[in-house]
Amino acid sequence: MTDTMIDRSGSARLVRRMERGAAFLGSEVAIMAGAMSWVSERNLVAAMSNAGGFGVIACGAMTVDLLDAEIAATKALTDKPFGVNLITMHPDLMALIDVCAKHGVGHVVLAGGLPPKGSLEAIKAGGAKVICFAPTLALAKKLIRSGVDALVIEGMEAGGHIGPVSTSVLAQEMLPEIADMVPVFVAGGIGRGEAIAGYLDMGAAGVQLGTRFVCATESIAHPKFKQAFIRASARDAVASVQIDPRLPVIPVRALKNAGGELFTAKQREVAQSLDEGGVAMAEAQLAIEHYWAGALRRAVIDGDVEHGSVMAGQSVGMVSKEEPLADIIAALMAQAAQALEQRAA
Repeated sequence: MTDTMIDRSGSARLVRRMERGAAFLGSEVAIMAGAMSWVSERNLVAAMSNAGGFGVIACGAMTVDLLDAEIAATKALTDKPFGVNLITMHPDLMALIDVCAKHGVGHVVLAGGLPPKGSLEAIKAGGAKVICFAPTLALAKKLIRSGVDALVIEGMEAGGHIGPVSTSVLAQEMLPEIADMVPVFVAGGIGRGEAIAGYLDMGAAGVQLGTRFVCATESIAHPKFKQAFIRASARDAVASVQIDPRLPVIPVRALKNAGGELFTAKQREVAQSLDEGGVAMAEAQLAIEHYWAGALRRAVIDGDVEHGSVMAGQSVGMVSKEEPLADIIAALMAQAAQALEQRAA
């Protein structure tokens, strides 16, 4: 194809920039849905993949049997590729990996720290590609050396558990160094297509969004949970505070409510038990994690948006209504294509 024959429209440019990421995921567009506990289940995951994106089941604290059933139920709703997000600290991690292999899951996303010994090999032996989160450049390079197939770099603007560095800084620091080695997906604070176009221009293979999809029509999140998103502005999504250095609580970004105060009280209660010798350190840390799982369920499933945890990223201010997932994807793609068209003009 000669240079004059290349389609230079914004849409064509977008397709070319997403080509590597889409080919890696097996999807039409290189947009992953972030795995959100209680939200990223069969309905949202299947809808995401059916809309041309890439859905990811949030395994979280699921048992082996629950994940088995969830994957089977998702496969009944879509014949498109989707992934499964596994937490590295899960006590049954290897059994969960076996379940993914049994179902022929093509992509496993590992979150929550360095992959335990043997986990990468087990995932690959089951025929799946491995995607890991890389909070620093040094860790990204280490993960690439260890054989991961792709990386997600997620900034502090994201919802849920977060790191200390912004998405824009991570992207500038890491993409020039590692984007040629493996596909890299950028996440955190992305709410519009113009930002997607920007990260693709910087070398990203694709992006991951979570908050933007919570209010999809297909999302099973409680109507009150969705309304909280629609009403919120960016400054309402705040990070939790750690009150005791012995309890290394990873900050969580969620909408301001009484639940945040309850979490502070919970930390004090656990710290006091630690002081009195009532619990061991590992047990104390587990109590904190269990608190989050329960608080999130109360908000997402039960609709208790005042006392539960309404985990949301700072892009929540760009969520203005409930709409079908396919419409959200279409809007993001149109915005990204227009941005690329204008930059080329």
